[in-house]
Amino acid sequence: MKENRVVAPYLIWMTIFIVLPIILVIFFGVTIRTESGLQLSLDNFKRFFEPIYLMVLWRSIRLALISTVICLILGYPMAMILASNGLKMKNTLVLLFIIPMWMNFLLRTYAWMTLLERGGIINTILNFLKLPSLNILYTEQAVILGMVYNFLPFMVLPIYSVLIKIDKSLLEAAEDLGADSITVFRKVTFPLSISGVISGITMVFMPAVTTFVISRLLGGGQFTLIGNLIEQQFLFVGDWSFGSAISIVMMILILVSMGFMSKYEKENEGAGLW
Repeated sequence: MKENRVVAPYLIWMTIFIVLPIILVIFFGVTIRTESGLQLSLDNFKRFFEPIYLMVLWRSIRLALISTVICLILGYPMAMILASNGLKMKNTLVLLFIIPMWMNFLLRTYAWMTLLERGGIINTILNFLKLPSLNILYTEQAVILGMVYNFLPFMVLPIYSVLIKIDKSLLEAAEDLGADSITVFRKVTFPLSISGVISGITMVFMPAVTTFVISRLLGGGQFTLIGNLIEQQFLFVGDWSFGSAISIVMMILILVSMGFMSKYEKENEGAGLW
């Protein structure tokens, strides 16, 4: 009885703020408004698979994948540096990665607009150095840059949390057996950190594929992503049914990708070291 009392508030919270919203989204997604009222229909889903919307979906996935790969390339070495034993001020550096996450997401994106605009700080410095101006604002490159900046901590921290727990005696044993640093990384470090890598990929890719603020501000509205499309349907067009259908499709895609990631992680855990 005591356990039920403890769990009850969480169940109520989840029901109100998670279960009911999902039920509402599903309800709107499978209904259309007709002259006689709401009617069950799959027309919203059929509409989503038209070429123009599939192109938006593909652009969203492509930019999210590029951003995720860049975050992994930048984030893994940074996580290794933070996890190294000889690093001084380790806690300070970790805090520097966390502090930007405390700031408002919108403000961080607006800051990049100030940096990248033609008369911004970056171009001012380049002009002072007699270098050509950097005009990438309102381009795909600016959108990718905004995604990498905002989501990089979500790649670094999961990998760091795994690397810091690796038994250093395993690395020392590999070195004693004659393995060089590259072999130690390939055979020991990376396989043991694969769970952190998968968590980082998931935590970066999911928000990147559904973001709408970054593409709207840094892309100048010229690059509609799937998040922008959903936002438009709810806030501007007023077609909640189609917006809900898109949201359902994205939820399914995200759940499927998470399932593959989880399965891959379990397979690697069972396989042990390479």
